[in-house]
Amino acid sequence: MQATGSQTDKALYGLRTLIVEGRLKPGDRVFEQTVVDAIGVSRTPARAALQRVSEEGLIDALPSGGYIVASFTDDDVFDGIAIRGNLEGMAARLAAEKGLTSGYAQALGDCLAALDQLLLSDDLKVVQIDYIRLNDRFHQLVAEASRSAMMLRALERLVAIPFSVNNSFVDVPDELVPQVLAILRDAQVQHHSILEAISCGEGTRAQALMNEHSRCAWRYLKLMRSHQQAYPTRLLAVPF
Repeated sequence: MQATGSQTDKALYGLRTLIVEGRLKPGDRVFEQTVVDAIGVSRTPARAALQRVSEEGLIDALPSGGYIVASFTDDDVFDGIAIRGNLEGMAARLAAEKGLTSGYAQALGDCLAALDQLLLSDDLKVVQIDYIRLNDRFHQLVAEASRSAMMLRALERLVAIPFSVNNSFVDVPDELVPQVLAILRDAQVQHHSILEAISCGEGTRAQALMNEHSRCAWRYLKLMRSHQQAYPTRLLAVPF
């Protein structure tokens, strides 16, 4: 990964963390300099992170300049994740009912093999970046395998719903690394089951598995928020 991309990732995960853990509270004003000072990046990646997090619905742009942190509850977080799970579940069902082409079967199998190899590592800082890329690819391939233009359009619009994107990752303190790795490995087991159901033409099963799979994101974010409630003054290191 190039240096600029790495700094943008650092700004993105750091800004999400400040919001998810409540160090930036609903109604707080956020500027480029806020991100620069809090996370230790330059203005260019800070600007890119603000734009991305705004698209995700965690902050709102102000007409006068800058941003304001949006308000959300645990129910909002769960609903956003559930909406994605239901849409992706429908995509998985369509892929199963229409039949998985050999091209998609190969691409999905290769993606899961790469994830299997990646998750042999216990170094979350190494795992996380490639996990994001490969997990995105798996979900995108399932969506494309639905062979539904309307489904793809609906999924593209999910980015505007807070926490509905697959990779709402935030920074992870060292003591939570084993639990986060366990969640990622559980998610990978589910990936294999989803592909198996699609390959066998089991539409209802594929849909149910994908719906359940979305709960991994809920487990992850609930873990992060619970930790911050237990250690409200702790500053977490940015790993990227």
